[in-house]
Amino acid sequence: MSDNKPPLDPHPLSEYVAWAGNRNREPILGVLKEKLPKASGRVLELASGSGMHINYFAPHFQHLHFHPSDKDKEVFDNIKKLSADHANDNIADPVHLDLTDPRTWFNPGKSKTFDAIFCINIFQVAPISIADGMMECASQLLSDDGILLIYGPFKVEGGFTTDSNKEFHETLSSAGVVEWGLKDVADLRKAAEKYNMELKEIIDMPANNFSLVFGRP
Repeated sequence: MSDNKPPLDPHPLSEYVAWAGNRNREPILGVLKEKLPKASGRVLELASGSGMHINYFAPHFQHLHFHPSDKDKEVFDNIKKLSADHANDNIADPVHLDLTDPRTWFNPGKSKTFDAIFCINIFQVAPISIADGMMECASQLLSDDGILLIYGPFKVEGGFTTDSNKEFHETLSSAGVVEWGLKDVADLRKAAEKYNMELKEIIDMPANNFSLVFGRP
């Protein structure tokens, strides 16, 4: 893939998303190697999109079983094709999961299904209101010592940590889509607290991004 940055396009199958995913996958993999279970377990990805991340990560964790999900069913064929192309036999078929609809959160009434959940680059193009759904979903589905890892660019206490993040926010905002723009870590922390979750760690990542690690108190 070319190193040239394509035009901004948040569609999960766009050249821009593929370019961004190619840039960030190694640093995220490094964090996952530290944070994911060392024994057998199940890992859920929220908003899997094209499936590029889960299919890149899964071969590094043969002891884990990965579950892609997305609210947009049109991406499912691409996820399954990547899994087949890479012979990733520890990835389940994708499932429909909409963070605004609890009826889609796996087995209703069955809790603590997953040992870890991760979500990559969603909040800059999604309303902050989905943080409530994400935290409630995680609180239901995670094991007692499970983690929710959220990766992306964020504001911190109302401010931008770098000029480039401010510029990125302004570029997103200029598109005229209300929900586009960097969200604040503080708002995710507040959402987590409603569902007995807390922000355990903020990890600085390349390209002025963060990995936010949430878990039970």
